Amino acid sequence: MDSWTGHEVPRLPGTGQPLALFDSARRAVLSTAPGEAATMYVCGITPYDATHLGHAATMITFDLVQRVWRDAGHRVTYVQNVTDIDDPLLERANRDGEDWVVLAMRETALFREDMEALRMIPPAHYVGAVESIPAIVEKVVTLVDGGAAYRLPDDSGDVYFDVAAAPRFGYESNLSREQMLAFFAERGGDPERAGKRDPLDPLLWRGAREGEPAWAGGPLGPGRPGWHIECASIALDLLGDSIDVQGGGNDLLFPHHECSAAHAERLTGVAPFARHYVHAGMIGLDGEKMSKSKGNLVFVSRLRADRVDPMALRLALVADHYRADRQWTDDLLKTAEQRLARWRAAAAARAGRSGAELLAGVRGRLADDLDTPGALALLDEWADSALAGAGEDASAPALMSTLADALLGVRL
Repeated sequence: MDSWTGHEVPRLPGTGQPLALFDSARRAVLSTAPGEAATMYVCGITPYDATHLGHAATMITFDLVQRVWRDAGHRVTYVQNVTDIDDPLLERANRDGEDWVVLAMRETALFREDMEALRMIPPAHYVGAVESIPAIVEKVVTLVDGGAAYRLPDDSGDVYFDVAAAPRFGYESNLSREQMLAFFAERGGDPERAGKRDPLDPLLWRGAREGEPAWAGGPLGPGRPGWHIECASIALDLLGDSIDVQGGGNDLLFPHHECSAAHAERLTGVAPFARHYVHAGMIGLDGEKMSKSKGNLVFVSRLRADRVDPMALRLALVADHYRADRQWTDDLLKTAEQRLARWRAAAAARAGRSGAELLAGVRGRLADDLDTPGALALLDEWADSALAGAGEDASAPALMSTLADALLGVRL
């Protein structure tokens, strides 16, 4: 599957600082400490609707991770998936009387357009679930043959992972069993399914159903993959047995990331699957989480059609810390538009305070768990002083513009 078109990321003088991020498993901000090459897997969209601001906020978070790593001198291999076959996609296609393939292709294309407009660095590998099915089948067969997965004792053809085969299950989310059961039921799991060994066992392979698409599964029989094994398989094949960061929204912490890590670790014998599990907060509207089920989505494409500058959207979505659940408001966007206009005016000034000091300060803030509010405050202060005529560094305005682009992805 083709990714979106990228843009040139400007180089900054010197070298950036090592990036520290909050790891959900260890519940602390710790250095990511990758080697020369840094690896990251981010869970992408299920393309049954347009990109909303929750998607955008999550993708910006991991775009910033890429930018800080690159500035620190690392080569980054970033993989993102597209879950282009799953129940929500089929349900939406059936509701609207549309071919599910056409729906997935259209919404994936729109997502690419939104990512380009928001100046996201594209992943090195952008991979669909459908194209990954042969590799997924191989891994599910391996899990079955190794005793870590089992077929249900009925004629469904469904195959489940046995969480008893993952003795560390729960280490990533740090949830009690009661909490895991509640989230599992709420987020696509089936704890009440008859025949399972444990209510928390996740689906690996869904046997063919009448009226649903199915693919050859070899010894598994025809069917289609579960969600968690999709991401584990793609990440293992493209990034290796252990990665630096697995990322997504905080609604993926459990069961999705917990289960995909359990699958990967059982397949390879290497733990942890990710050295950092990183989760972005949710975007809300009118006091509720923004979600398709609530029908309260604000779409990036709609805002772009209304001529909202995508750079203002980026600034609005990084005004608060990435881990915070936060609300989208008209005032938030207005503030971001005003900030963007002020920064652009300052970047055109004749001089300003020390550009080197500004760069060091912004690098320091972003290296500390992506402290974007702190970085924006430093840039605001510098811009205000430049517009007031303070400072004698004639190179500072150009450097300010370059660092906003390189580190924040904001083109002035």
